[in-house]
Amino acid sequence: MTKTLMNDKAFREKGYRITNDKNQIDFDRVYHYLEHESYWAKGVTAERLRTAIDNSMCFVILKQNELAGFARVVTDQATFAYICDVFILEEHRRLGLSKWLIQTIVQHPDLQGLRRWSLATLDAHSLYEQFGFVPLSKPERWMEIYTPYK
Repeated sequence: MTKTLMNDKAFREKGYRITNDKNQIDFDRVYHYLEHESYWAKGVTAERLRTAIDNSMCFVILKQNELAGFARVVTDQATFAYICDVFILEEHRRLGLSKWLIQTIVQHPDLQGLRRWSLATLDAHSLYEQFGFVPLSKPERWMEIYTPYK
C-alpha cells in the first residue's frame, strides 16, 4: 500500500519506538494536546477521551518511555478503519515520525485486507497521500451528523 518505507532501525537508534500497548499511553499528555493544542478536539472531556481510547486501537510513539506522538484507529478489524487524533509533539517534529506512525498503522497485521480506510485532515494531505489516501471517490454517498464538543 505504501511507497514510503521508513527505517525503523534509525528511529530506534534515536531512542524512539512505537507501541499499541494502551498501558504505555501518557493519558494526561494526550488529553492536554487534544484539548488545548489540536484544532479538531477542543472541548473533548477526559471521560469521553478515555472511552474513545478504550474502544480504539491506539498507536503511541515513545522516546525513552516519554510520549512523542499518538494516533487512534477506530476499526472493526475486518472491513473498515478510521484514523484519527494523529499528532506528533512539537519537540519531536520534522524527524519523519508522522510517516513512520502512519506506515506502522497501515501495515499493522490486524488491519490488513480492509475494504475502506478513512480519515479527515485540514492540513496533512501530503502526508496521507504518500500512503495511498485520496479524496473521497464518491462523496455524494457519504453523510454525517456532526456535533462539535461544547
